Amino acid sequence: METRLIPGLTLILLGCATLAGQALAEPSPDEIMQRSLLSIKVVDSTTRSTFRLINAAGQQRVRETVGQTKLLDGTTDNRRLVNFLSPADVRGTRTLLIEHSAADDDIWIYLPAMKKVRRLVASNKKDSFVGTDFSYGDVIGHKVEDWNHRVVRQEKTDGRDCYVVESTPKRPEVADNTGYSKRVSWVDKESYVALRGEIYDQSGELLKRTSAEDVQRVDTKNDRYQPMKLTAENVQTGHKTIIEFANFKANVGVGDEVFTSRSLEN
Repeated sequence: METRLIPGLTLILLGCATLAGQALAEPSPDEIMQRSLLSIKVVDSTTRSTFRLINAAGQQRVRETVGQTKLLDGTTDNRRLVNFLSPADVRGTRTLLIEHSAADDDIWIYLPAMKKVRRLVASNKKDSFVGTDFSYGDVIGHKVEDWNHRVVRQEKTDGRDCYVVESTPKRPEVADNTGYSKRVSWVDKESYVALRGEIYDQSGELLKRTSAEDVQRVDTKNDRYQPMKLTAENVQTGHKTIIEFANFKANVGVGDEVFTSRSLEN
């Protein structure tokens, strides 16, 4: 017996199949956050940057830095060196942040006044990164597997289609080390760069808002991006930090020798 589908039913079935295919194509919340973490990881980079620290009264302090990054060979773990050039009270300060996927990250800081390299521990991740509104944990990047992620909605921000992902700590020590009870990220569907963020303190109150602007593709081959302007505003104090990058260069062959605690003293 020949079976024929009614034309209207055929359209409905085709529509359902299309919707099912679209649903299957959507990445999971963990995949979204993993792609977001990787989206800005180039093999290595050099840059100059300007830090603007702005208090609630609008008064500014400006700091100039040079920075270098490089992935650990065979991994996606990043190493980040920042050297402060000015003003005089921070000149010569250097920070070295080394990410370890399977272990605690390394945080080193050289303070020229003390002529000493200091190693920070995991609980220091919640501390301010050299007086800014970014924490050490924000700069290193938060491990995807330490958080429970869920997509709460999809919406546009700055004209870009985004996944809005809510992340909460899986364990109490994650909250203790970061100082955060929740993070909300607006992740661009195309680049997977987090264009906006809201971060909540351990009491559940909104602590700060972050944004990434002037996002540029800096590595076409590996589809990697760099926001040329980052902002973090502490809504509880009214203090704000703006970091602007200049002369950013990716994949230039940065050596390994600069990413050691001993090199910080040189």
